[in-house]
Amino acid sequence: MLTLANLVDECGLELACCRKQADRPIRWVHISELEDPTAWLSGGELLLTTGIQLSTPARQAKFAAGLAEHGLAGLGLGTGFTHAKIPKALRTACESAGLPLFEVPYEKPFIAITERAFSRLANEQYDVLRRDARVHEQLEQLVIEGAGLQEVVRSIAAAVGGLAVLQDSGGATLAMASSGTRPDEDVLTELGRELSERGGQSSQAPLVPRLAALKGQALSVPIPGRSGAPPAGWLTVASERGPLDDFEQLVARRASMIVALELMRERVVRETERRLAGNVLAEALGGSLDAEELAGRLRPFGVGGTIGVLLFALEDPNGSEARLEAALAAAGVPALVATTTAGDHTLLCAVIDAADRDPVAVAAKARTALAGGDRSVRAAASRAMSSGAIRRAFHEARCALESAALRNGDAPDVASHADLGAYTLLLSLQDDDALRAYSNGLLEAIEGVEGEYGGELLRSLEVFIERNGNWERASRELYCHRHTLRYRIRKIEELTGRDLSRATDRIELWLALRARELVR
Repeated sequence: MLTLANLVDECGLELACCRKQADRPIRWVHISELEDPTAWLSGGELLLTTGIQLSTPARQAKFAAGLAEHGLAGLGLGTGFTHAKIPKALRTACESAGLPLFEVPYEKPFIAITERAFSRLANEQYDVLRRDARVHEQLEQLVIEGAGLQEVVRSIAAAVGGLAVLQDSGGATLAMASSGTRPDEDVLTELGRELSERGGQSSQAPLVPRLAALKGQALSVPIPGRSGAPPAGWLTVASERGPLDDFEQLVARRASMIVALELMRERVVRETERRLAGNVLAEALGGSLDAEELAGRLRPFGVGGTIGVLLFALEDPNGSEARLEAALAAAGVPALVATTTAGDHTLLCAVIDAADRDPVAVAAKARTALAGGDRSVRAAASRAMSSGAIRRAFHEARCALESAALRNGDAPDVASHADLGAYTLLLSLQDDDALRAYSNGLLEAIEGVEGEYGGELLRSLEVFIERNGNWERASRELYCHRHTLRYRIRKIEELTGRDLSRATDRIELWLALRARELVR
């Protein structure tokens, strides 16, 4: 870093005052003979002048005060022109303002100073670019090797010699690393809140945090998202030594693109894993995988030979996969997470490794994470079983979930085999052919009705039974007039030979509907 003291010494000159302030970095060198050149200066410059305009002590004092107030690095006065030596008033004013001052004798041309300064500045900029290129290559290699977001952020923190924090657009911390003192969680929370508020109101440009703990020594750079979309997040870097220098600022700006690529890579990996998880679950529940093949397909998810199935009924099952994955990962529970369709409902499903875990206890913690304060989220869990019995475990959890839903307000937080009720009879058969034969014997005549009307009849039958034969409630749920529902029920009675006013016939048909679901 080129400082005023370095440049003065290299040029064989001497400071006239303010040696302590001469360690300021020089950003540029400017030559001016204006009485007030500050309108063309941005701070950090070394100003060279012959002082033609500084004809009186008052002008000299005002000139020095204005330069100091504007944040200049120093002042060099060329003597042998208007002034034979540095005027006393100018020296006094510079001392008072804390502005380093030195004399440039007649035989030392200004160009000798500017050439030396520009050469040093150019070399420093080249060194910054060269160091940044090395850091960029290291970060690129981490992404290529799949080292992960935390490792990328740790490398950024090491490069800037301080703190690196990645936060999403809502202010949540995704990754954090520090080469020194780790910041308090309160600081990270407040930083996330500030970026969330300020970032949503501005263009996608870097921000200097106003947070007191980071003020003057940090920079927050937006993480590029999809074209035209708001930033995907913010990368904040802070130096342990004080204000960020050019190299550290450049690292932060360029590293934001590497972070964006890593986020994209991780998103693609997650989406691929979820599709794979969905395919594995569908094949497992469809019975197309034998026990050995199923165990092999579950192994990449960390699920061993003993499994448990967790099911959750909630408003947005597909959008909740990531939250369930995060909750199970935080609890140290290996799991395959996917959505699946059961009847007319889409459920969120997790097949967990249950070698030394109680599925019901795991489901209870996961439900808390998914629900927050929403009591409408329902959960169920199977008992621990061998991986080859995954279909049985799934149906046990599914039937427990449905059975608990029929209870009027006293259902447990997590339904289990203890809540199966009449489903225990169906599940105990463990014979798909027998269940299919029983279901078809009663329902095949209904399903065989021409067109989609058979499906409407089955749906009407199911709702009518679940609403205990209450015409008003059932027709309201089916969005049809009660006379229409009465017509459908009479049609079902004609097709099946059953009388739905009798409890025994309703039980038979309800068991047939449940058996049909178990073998679909």
